[in-house]
Amino acid sequence: MKFADLVRLNEARSERRRVVAVTNLNSGDQTVHVGSEAVEFEAGLKAGGASRDVTSDQKSPDRDRRFVNVYLPPPRIVIVGAVHISQSLAALAQITAFDVLIIDPRTAFATPDRFQNVEVVAEWPEDVLRTRPLDQSTALVALSHDPRIDDSALASGLRQNCFYVGALGSRKTHAKRLERLAEQGFSETLLHEIKGPIGIDIGAKTPPEIAVAILAEIIQAWRQPNEVTP
Repeated sequence: MKFADLVRLNEARSERRRVVAVTNLNSGDQTVHVGSEAVEFEAGLKAGGASRDVTSDQKSPDRDRRFVNVYLPPPRIVIVGAVHISQSLAALAQITAFDVLIIDPRTAFATPDRFQNVEVVAEWPEDVLRTRPLDQSTALVALSHDPRIDDSALASGLRQNCFYVGALGSRKTHAKRLERLAEQGFSETLLHEIKGPIGIDIGAKTPPEIAVAILAEIIQAWRQPNEVTP
């Protein structure tokens, strides 16, 4: 790989942008596609008969000519709301190798001493996500139980096509949440993507148990994206 392409690849990965590197097996030449360009290239491969999920080390349909490497951003969980459940979820997420970011404008909750070795930002989600956007390798978890904090983050998660979007609350609370988001123009189909009540139903009661249920649902969405959780 040319030095300029290597620099471009590393910069893209640090910015959490999808990268596709294509090597011509006859000439050895390489091409690097970044961001939307990478997504379009993958779509072209799939349309041409390649595997449904193009992942690292898979060859294109033209097997004797090109080799495709896909570099995805590392999986990440963005937690909105620095609550008790968030403390357990952050610890569990780190054990399972997810990057974690916690956002909460309430400075009494968003403190480093409550979250060891986890990045905590005490600002409004819309301000944080403007400079640190969500992406398809991110799970967005809204736990603050405050619409003023959660709703904008959920909207961003839907717009950026996060692989998982979930929110804490009862069925009644969730129904009202969906009404508010529908007023912002989100379709019923898209709103159906929000997991609420959040987490796999394991009868969880305590914050750590709820965190386990949430993480299990996130892992399922990441590893088995076509699975439908009742």
